[in-house]
Amino acid sequence: MTGQQLRLGLIVLAVVALGLIGYLVFGLMHGDVTSGTGQYAVTVTDHDRTMGSSSAPVVIVEYAAPTCPHCAAFDMEILPLIKKTFIDTGKVYYVFRVFPLSPVDSAAEAIGRCLSKENYFPFIDQLYRNQSRWDPDGYDIPDVHAALVAMGVGAGLSAQKVDTCINDTSSRNAIDKVGTDAESKYGIDGTPSFLVNGELRVGESTWADWQDYLNKRLASK
Repeated sequence: MTGQQLRLGLIVLAVVALGLIGYLVFGLMHGDVTSGTGQYAVTVTDHDRTMGSSSAPVVIVEYAAPTCPHCAAFDMEILPLIKKTFIDTGKVYYVFRVFPLSPVDSAAEAIGRCLSKENYFPFIDQLYRNQSRWDPDGYDIPDVHAALVAMGVGAGLSAQKVDTCINDTSSRNAIDKVGTDAESKYGIDGTPSFLVNGELRVGESTWADWQDYLNKRLASK
């Protein structure tokens, strides 16, 4: 090897090293987390809305729809118990993703995306607890748009801002992409669906079932 070749080799190694350092630094800064001891590998990014510590041993990704009554039941009856027992204690990192079943779901999520991260989950919770006020799936809502605007105003947005959020094409496209990615990557076709460390879990479960299931996942760590 000539001196010139040696210098070139050292330069290449330096560039690779800098690239690796940059990836590690900026990757950690952006908070991306990859989970997948089961069938699927799932990457959590800054676009996701989350609760808990990203270093928790178990990652739950929920795919839900604001108009889904079973999702509402999970939000009101089971998620608070999971939060208290597993999320707040650092055992579970919870990720929420909207899987739109209709344009109404996309519109509701678009409003939520205009709120701060701190106000996002309270808004989703209010949507679930008040489905009878805005959800046309199962309820007689004469003006769905006006009902969604009212929900947004109740969360602190102006009516004009709510309309701007709903009509934001780039936001709506990003929301719809979450749904199409869920179908193509994980075979998800309904709500609620969950990926727990890459293992698909579909449908309703009781708190006892969830507690047993998560304790088993934790015991295997």
